[in-house]
Amino acid sequence: MAKIRPVGDRVVVKPAAKEEVTKSGIVIPDTAKEKPQEGVVIAVGNGRLLDNGDRATIDVHEGDRVLFAKYGGTEFKLEGEEYLVLKENDILAIVG
Repeated sequence: MAKIRPVGDRVVVKPAAKEEVTKSGIVIPDTAKEKPQEGVVIAVGNGRLLDNGDRATIDVHEGDRVLFAKYGGTEFKLEGEEYLVLKENDILAIVG
């Protein structure tokens, strides 16, 4: 993967792939799939700049599996892979 460094309190996440076939064998087309809400943190920014000039620390780290807000962030493609840039407050929980 190309080197990517988010700014401020933003985090780059690789969304987890959703299953394309149900347990009963029904294939779900892309248009009907629900957006994934789980992914792995790929890169973390330096933290939000506070009024006093310090930076707030970010609670997530590269490699963390996270749950995020369903419609949060901005999707983008880089080298054929899909990623999501989220603000730290769009991340709801760290899994595991």
